[in-house]
Formats: sequence, C-alpha cells, structure tokens
Amino acid sequence: MAMICKDGGKNNMQQGHMENGKYVRYTPEQVEALERLYHECPKPSSIRRQQFIRDCPILSNIEPKQIKVWFQNRRCREKQRKEASRLQAVNRKLTAMNKLLMEENDRLQKQVSHLVYENSYFRQHTPKVTEDTSCESVVTIGQHHVTPQQHPPRLLSIAEETLTEFLSKATGTAVEWVQMPGMKPGPDSIGIIAISHGCIGVAARACGLVGLEPTRVAEILKDRPSWFRDCRAVDVVNVLPTTNGGTIELLYMQLYAPTTLAPARDFWLLRYTSVLEDGSLVICERSLKNTQNGPSMPPVQHFVRAELLPSGYLIRPCEGGGSIIHIVDHLDLEPWSVPEVLRPLYESSTVLAQKTTMAALRQLRQIAQEVSQTNVSNCGRRPAALRALSQRLSRGFNEALNGFTDEGWSVLGNDGMDDVTILVNSSPDKLMGLNLPFSNAVLCAKASMLLQNVPPAILLRFLREHRSEWADNGIDAYSAAAIKVGPCSLPGSRVGGFGGQVILPLAHTIEHEEFLEVVKLESIAYSPEEAMMPRDIFLLQLCSGMDENAVGTCAELIFAPIDASFADDAPLLPSGFRIIPLDTGKVGEIRPEASSPNRTLDLASALEIGQAGNKGSNDSSASPGCVRSVMTIAFEFAFESHMQEHVASMARQYVRSIISSVQRVALALSPSNLGSLAGLRSPLGTPEAQTLARWIFQSYRVYLGVELLKSNNEAGGDSILKSLWHHSDAMMCCSLKALPVFTFANQAGLDMLETTLVALQDISLEKIFDDQGRKTLCTEFPQIMQQGFACLQGGICVSSMGRPISYERAVAWKVLNEEENAHCICFMFVNWSFV
Repeated sequence: MAMICKDGGKNNMQQGHMENGKYVRYTPEQVEALERLYHECPKPSSIRRQQFIRDCPILSNIEPKQIKVWFQNRRCREKQRKEASRLQAVNRKLTAMNKLLMEENDRLQKQVSHLVYENSYFRQHTPKVTEDTSCESVVTIGQHHVTPQQHPPRLLSIAEETLTEFLSKATGTAVEWVQMPGMKPGPDSIGIIAISHGCIGVAARACGLVGLEPTRVAEILKDRPSWFRDCRAVDVVNVLPTTNGGTIELLYMQLYAPTTLAPARDFWLLRYTSVLEDGSLVICERSLKNTQNGPSMPPVQHFVRAELLPSGYLIRPCEGGGSIIHIVDHLDLEPWSVPEVLRPLYESSTVLAQKTTMAALRQLRQIAQEVSQTNVSNCGRRPAALRALSQRLSRGFNEALNGFTDEGWSVLGNDGMDDVTILVNSSPDKLMGLNLPFSNAVLCAKASMLLQNVPPAILLRFLREHRSEWADNGIDAYSAAAIKVGPCSLPGSRVGGFGGQVILPLAHTIEHEEFLEVVKLESIAYSPEEAMMPRDIFLLQLCSGMDENAVGTCAELIFAPIDASFADDAPLLPSGFRIIPLDTGKVGEIRPEASSPNRTLDLASALEIGQAGNKGSNDSSASPGCVRSVMTIAFEFAFESHMQEHVASMARQYVRSIISSVQRVALALSPSNLGSLAGLRSPLGTPEAQTLARWIFQSYRVYLGVELLKSNNEAGGDSILKSLWHHSDAMMCCSLKALPVFTFANQAGLDMLETTLVALQDISLEKIFDDQGRKTLCTEFPQIMQQGFACLQGGICVSSMGRPISYERAVAWKVLNEEENAHCICFMFVNWSFV
C-alpha cells in the first residue's frame, strides 16, 4: 500500500502522508482512482480537488490537502520519467553518432594514407610518365580497359560489382569527400553530409540515424517518387531472385526537368538488394549501358538518358532500435544537354545533396517523428494525408511545367513572341486522374527568367507575403470559379479591391524547410456582377526554401484553388514559382548576353544591365557577392474547350504582367550597399534621391527651426541620403495632387507600409489612415500648405497589408525645391510599431 508524507513537496517521492507522527496509507483502490483522475486532469484546482472527493466516495476519507500533495508528487514522478526517457534517447543518439564519427574518422585516416601513398607513387613515376606521352600509348591504355570483345557479364556479376563499388564509396576512399558547406554533425542534426571533390559527375554522401527499422527504411527509400519531388516515375521492368537470397530489379526511372529551359532526364537501372554478413541491408543501383552488355532500353522522346554511377543505401540496425544509414548518390547528368547558363545546376554536388541525398534523410526523419507522435494533426488530418497533399501540389506543378505528351499536353502557337509558352490538355483525366466536373480542358502558361543579385529566399518570402503586388484578384477568382462553379466571364481589369490575404498554417516538416498552408483571399469578386458582394476564395499553398542561409536550396511557392472545406481527393490545379539558385562557383562562366534577344532567358535583361546602362554583365558576374538564379513560372486554368483562344490570350498576358512585377520587385529587393543609395529609383517627374533628400532636410530646418538630425549633414548629398535612408523614424513623401500618392520613403517607411520603392507609388495617402486619422488630416492639410508644417497627435494607421500600426506622433512639412516652390509633403511617424 502506498504512503505519502505530510511535509513532502514536489521533491517528495513517497505516496504517504504523515498525520500526528503516523503515516496515512492509501488503499490500492484509492491509488487507482487518483491515477484515473490524474490522467483526466494532472493539475486540478482547489475546487476541482473538492469535486473529486464528492464524485468519488472512495476518496471521502482523504483531506483535500492530502490530494494536493499526492498530485504534486505524481507530477514530479511523471516529469522525472519523461526526463529519464529523454536522456536515454539522447544517449542512444550520442552513442550512434559517436559510432558514425569514429567510422568517419577511420575512413578519413584511410583516405589520408591512400593520398599519401598516391602522392609518393606519382613522385616516383613522374619521369616515366613524362617520357611516355605518345598518342599511341594513351589509345592503347583506353582500349585495354574497354574492349568490345570482353565476355558479356551476367547480371549477378554486374550486381556484385555494383555492391563492391558502392560500399567503397559509402565507407571507403573510392571518392574524395569534403564536408558539405554549412553542415555540422550533432545528435539533433540531419546527419553527416559530404560532397565529392574531383570525381566524374556529381556525388553526395550522407550518414545519419533514423528511428525506423531497416526493413521500413528500405521500403521508404525504394518508393522514390514519394520523397524525391523531381522523380516522375520508377517502373520495375523485371525482378530476378539471386542464389544468395538477394534480388535484382531492372528499373526505368524518369526525372522531371526543373525548369522550362532544360529537357527531362531518364535512367535505365539495375537495383540490387541484399543482406551482408553483419546483418546490414544494402540497396545499390547503377545504370546499365551497352558497354556492359546488359539489357538495353531504347531512348525515349523528350528525355535525355543520364547515368547513375554505383550508388545506394547501406542500412544497419542500431542498438536500442532505429537504423544507421549511409546514402551515396553519384550521377552524371549530361550537362552538355542544357544551355550554358544552367550547367552549374547539373555540375554541382551541393545541389545534388540538397535535392536528393538530404531529401531522403528528411523523409525518413519526418515519418519517424509521425510514428512516435500523435496520428492526427491540429487540423484533423493525418500527417500522411497532409504529405500526400504536398506531394500532389508538387507533382502537379512539375507535370504542368514539363508538359509531357503522354499526359495529354500539346503546345499552342505563340502570338509572335516566344517569351511565354502555352500548353493545352484536352484530356485532364489523363493528368494524374484529374476529374474536373465543370471543365473539359486545362491550359498552362509557363516561362523562365534569369534573376541577378536577388537571394531566392528573400524574393520568395516577398511573393508569399505581398501577393497583392503581383497577383490579379480577378484572375484568382476566375481560376477558383472554374473549378467550383464552372466557366464564367473572363476577367479583364481588376474586378474589386484586393482585400488582403490570411495565411492559415496546416503542417510543416520537421526542420521547417517546407510549409503547407491555406491562404484565404478576402473580398474577391468572381465576376463584375458580384463586385457589390465579394466573396472569399481559398488556396492550398506549398512553400519551401525560405531559409536564406541554406546552401543550394531551391525556393518554391506552389498553390491551387480549393473549396473552403476541401477533401483529400479534391482536384488540384497547381500554379506558382520556382527559383533555383545557380552554383556561385560557376557564375563566372555565365554569359547571358550571348543569348538571342527573343529568348525567354532574357526576360530579365533589365536586371543584367542595371542602373548604369548596358555595360556588360561580366562586370557584375565577377563580383563575389553576385547571386544568380533561374525563376520558372507556371499557371494553370480550367476551362471549356470553346473558350480556348480567350483563355490562352488572358493567360499569356497575365504571366507577362507577373514577369514584369517580379522584375520590379527583384530590383527593389536587390541588396545594395550604402554607396548605391544614390541609384534609388524614383517615379517619373521626381528628382534624384540625393536631391530630394537635401530638400527634405533643408525644408525641415526652415519650417521647424531645428535640424532633423543632431549632426548637420552638409557634407554632401550622398551623406544626407544615407542619413535619411537609415533614420529610425518612418519618413515618406507624397505628391501634391488631388489624390496624394507616395513617391518616396526611407527604409523605416517601407517597413512600416510593408511595401517596396517600386510599389510605393500605388499607395495613396488616405489609404494608410483610419477614419479619425483622415478627419485630422483634412483639418490639418490647409495648415500644412499655409504655415508649412503641422504636428499630428498619435493614432492608428494601416500598412499596405492591412496591418494596424500605432505611432506616438507625426510631423508633416512642406518640401521646397531649389526655386522655393512646394514639391511634395513629407510625413515623419515617430515611435511606430505594429499593433
């Protein structure tokens, strides 16, 4: 029978209570009742404890104070048990990671010894090699290794050779591995990641610990389309058991092209699954080629046959549960088949590690976490169902981007320009079984562009958070209505005001590199007739690559219109953006100016030229801080076939307007150093930024009699502009027109309005004030024009995203030009903050 001590607190581990020097003992029935109540409410209030006594007659002889102490002790034991369990799990992780690190250290020592031996050997034989450099000797050596008359090897021989080569890469010195930039091993990290140096093709290697059994790990990794978003299909052509208990599979695999500027890839593979003597499970793969006299696979239209060098997975059971996994990916992606501007994507081991190797580890860790936690998320859907929705969005976007003929896609003729490609699918049921009840065709408009000096993560975050600066709400409404209620009148100009967006999170991956969310677009009209009573529309959205510190990460924003209560099998027509960073080590080789002026790649030619005119892009590409990326845009629309021409024209113009908006945003977001502030772009009819900054400072001193800053910045216009740009208070200038609009703002002003210099001119002065603020402004505006300045009391204003902003006070003054004529009005909001 359990006892509890009267003076025992949270640190008391007994179950008794001392009363007058004696222990009061609980009966097993009382302990059982208390345990049941604890699971219902682990921390009951005083009133709840008294209710326990009333509801449970078996506890009637126990005082409320005793129950309070029992619950304290019970919580303490629960906390200690959880902490002990956590420490045991951390200890298992540390033990496994220590084992991995020791193996990695042994491998590196072997690699050092091997390199030292090679170095010594080359030093000894360098004279001999120098003496024998005739062409005949080189040809003879090459013919010695690849002889057409070699005996055709059997598939088992190829499989065993693949196994040996894979293991030498995974645990030996067959490839010189270097640490992945930015990756640090640790018990909570994704694993030990390395990339190749100086080998044929591109290769990446990973070692990690996952909380799944080896057979489950093998099952997940073999289902490559479920975790590798670039994989379209893996078809098992034949399965052959081996005499040693293994399995040989002949596979045909297709990979999507990541952008419209490159063809897709396919592979003809042999996969060998076997168990080693130590119980480790091995899955290794390689391409089958004619030189190996294996079964051949004819070329497939629209695909480039790439080569997979011996790669695979070594899965070892871990003490205490889970698996230690070694992954090797080694490919030759045939970079010759893509434009020179894209070759860094096919020659970078870092890109391979991010897209493939680490994706496999992340999928394993994600599933392991889902198994160990609750089966239902906070939105009522199982994690597997949410992952399936993410997969459908990504797969649908890739299908639209690639436009394979076997899915029913065909290309429409262009309108004299080849900047936007239009595809039509008249059999949407072929498109992953897509069933559109009110439409019988799907149209996709797609394009690619080259961006410079804009980090993909920053641009993607802006596109996600500031949808109103690139999207047309009329098009959004049409796209949603096409799925919900059938075809409607095509939108021309914007039907109604953009009421803003609300982002509702659904799920995210374990490392927060991917987010699934629902976006509610408020007050959108489906048609002009509904402009008086707008509705809300909803988008299912997948967002990834927002971490600007990740190396080689692809940034994506993919969305599809859905119903407010969407089902797991609801039809999805994904659209969106993909921004792929180009390997900075290859940037110097990019020469976009050599392209044809009519190529889609040159849609960002303004970004190549910059502010100083056409001075050649080699100057900027040589800069160590230069960032280049390829953005691909694809938008899908469901429609009735008789409206094809109208929808095609609308889609083509819409994508062109998005391209133009993205270019403006990219210019505004391009990180500029202090010396380039003089190049800040202003609307037509406004002075240069340096001149305007000087006018602002001088006019403030004239009308208010004090300096805007404590130090007098008369050194020069550039110095004044820097001070204005970095001023802590939000300053913005508006025009003197009948409807004043903003023409310039400093960094704090842009942050306050949640906009950019490019989009600033679309915001009118009255839009940022509430009703009280507008009344005050109307009262004070004549005083500003007559007296030259006015001080406004604190209040509330609204950003371009609809967020309320409080400010302590505001000062407005008239800005005079060189002729002392009023040029604009400058507002300064002091001590502002988001509410």
